[in-house]
Amino acid sequence: MIDTRNYSAPDKLKDGTPVTVRAIRAGDREVIAAAFAELDRESIYTRFFTYKKQLTEAELRQLTEVDFEHVVALVVVEVGVDGETLLGGGRYCSEQPLHLARSAELAFVTGDAHHGRGVASVILKHLVQIARDRGLAYLDAVVLAHNRAMLAVFQHSGLPMDSKLEAGVLQVRLHI
Repeated sequence: MIDTRNYSAPDKLKDGTPVTVRAIRAGDREVIAAAFAELDRESIYTRFFTYKKQLTEAELRQLTEVDFEHVVALVVVEVGVDGETLLGGGRYCSEQPLHLARSAELAFVTGDAHHGRGVASVILKHLVQIARDRGLAYLDAVVLAHNRAMLAVFQHSGLPMDSKLEAGVLQVRLHI
């Protein structure tokens, strides 16, 4: 079984940029807070379905102090001479322990400067690999109907997909 707590794998973005996909760490707290502060209003709304200026202490803890029994959380980083640059992150979670679950809820965020580079597609590929290893059958996502970029990631994933529209929100199910 894949060790999600210590997960790290090389990959490449659409433009050929080498990146590392790794498990999020508690030490990523400041980087996550700084990356959130650079998101525009619309990016925040499409991820959180509300407008907010900053993450609360509880939200930062939830994002970075991950319980890998119920959550798999990955980040994509570009490694340079000055260290890592966070490009985006994604996760799936379940109320049940993941080794017992059949499905989990999926969420992503990509830094505004990195939209269109394939960050979410890279994260999804790794999350699907881990989910298959864990025996999950589905990944579910709640996506605003106007979030065409996220919907394109799902549509181009090669995974069978069902969706249901309710009040401007799509319930998406990816069959893995």
